Amino acid sequence: MSSVSHETSFLRKSAPWNSAPPTAEKMQRLDRLANLGTLSAIMAHEVKNGLQAVHTFVDQLLEKNPDAELGGIVRKELDRVNAILTQILRIASPGPASFKTVHSHDLLEHSLNLLKPHASMKLINLEKNYRATPDTVHGDDALLQQVIMNLLLNALDAMGPNGTLTVGTEIGESEVGARVLKIYIQDTGTGIAPENAARLFEPFFTTKKNGTGLGLAICQRIIQEHRGAIHAQSEAGLGSTFSIHLPALEA
Repeated sequence: MSSVSHETSFLRKSAPWNSAPPTAEKMQRLDRLANLGTLSAIMAHEVKNGLQAVHTFVDQLLEKNPDAELGGIVRKELDRVNAILTQILRIASPGPASFKTVHSHDLLEHSLNLLKPHASMKLINLEKNYRATPDTVHGDDALLQQVIMNLLLNALDAMGPNGTLTVGTEIGESEVGARVLKIYIQDTGTGIAPENAARLFEPFFTTKKNGTGLGLAICQRIIQEHRGAIHAQSEAGLGSTFSIHLPALEA
């Protein structure tokens, strides 16, 4: 049984700009990324227009029935999707990020509640182990939830019936001794093949039949924007663990 470990960190130094001329393959990839950025900006703009109408309709329903719990969830998710689309547009035309104090446990709980029906259908056992005190970081809650949702969905997809999904937090130290908040998501799925470990966060790389290969690449970018790191550990046949390390706020 083989074991693989792969991690990416904002602390890792980039190669010098003059180290080597770009290959034809790299130029093709950059061209694809440029085209994707343009397409994403156009799509984000159009979807935002449609979401505005849906958001207005939900607001009207909640005014008539303010106790509608499901309506409140829909409104919150519309706000989150709108924030994600805003971020896509921000990539095309960079602007200031919206950072504030974020409670990681609240983000995890909201994400798990959204995925409960999916987990229940697959008979997935959920285990929570929140140990981080305090659980706060400085960041954009919509973007961080985007990362968490992506990792949770990947974990659920990797498992068959009666699997176990473990979500937890703890306080630790980075490689340079800084205080960090760690969020980890562990599954009991098939694990990651050793030959794929080094390409996990590479744009357009995917092992899914209908995957885009952008999910983990976007997760990596978001976490790096938060001055953090994302790590992946896996053992073939025994599942995978993805962990997010973010600068922790003091109590």
